[in-house]
Amino acid sequence: MYYFASDIHLGAGDEATARRIEARFTAWLDEVSRDAKAVFIVGDLFDFWFEYGRVVPKGFVRTLGKLADMTSHGIRVVFLTGNHDMWVGDYLEKECGVEVHTRPMFVELGGKRLFVAHGDNMKIEGQPLLKFMNTVFRSKTLRFLFSWLVHPDLAVRFGRWWSGKSRKAHGAEIDRSVLKPLAEYAGELGNVHDLECCIFGHMHLAADIVTEHMRVLFLGEWETAPAYAEMTDEGELTLKYLKTE
Repeated sequence: MYYFASDIHLGAGDEATARRIEARFTAWLDEVSRDAKAVFIVGDLFDFWFEYGRVVPKGFVRTLGKLADMTSHGIRVVFLTGNHDMWVGDYLEKECGVEVHTRPMFVELGGKRLFVAHGDNMKIEGQPLLKFMNTVFRSKTLRFLFSWLVHPDLAVRFGRWWSGKSRKAHGAEIDRSVLKPLAEYAGELGNVHDLECCIFGHMHLAADIVTEHMRVLFLGEWETAPAYAEMTDEGELTLKYLKTE
């Protein structure tokens, strides 16, 4: 089996909320570890992550330990970075055995060709401010300067404040119409790359959209309505909703 999840946002909210979300996610990892060949985390595993040369944000030990245990037992764990955790370095790879991708990926699973991406910097033509912010936050030069000039405590404080603002703004986007640009983009990709399905996160709204030529899955978020996708070895892909307490 192959599993896909996104937008866990570990560390988001108050301490009780953050602990509840992490417990929910690690319990899910325990469950899928029973038959998983691979688990794809499609961005925003963390609500904020900035990795210095020798410093990483404290916390998340339950998740990191579980991921390390999974990879040590031969389960492939693939992490595609999102807009909240794009500043990863080599820590997750070296410490946990996680396969990190900073760009979308094409992958063949169960006899199907898929495109997997967080979706945060796609179909943003006509949004100059958003394009500028993407350029700034992905600049290796600015990231280097930030790591040298800003103390980790200040960096994490700023990052969590910024991430909180972003999540609140995103939380208002509950209408399915917000999915249309990425769904259209998926159709364009499918025509060029002979795809059968595209899988996205980022939108915080789970959906399974089927058109004449393309299937598009949006994975949802893990605080209020956790959803994930699973694919059998035969290529049967299903969007599922996790039962919450």
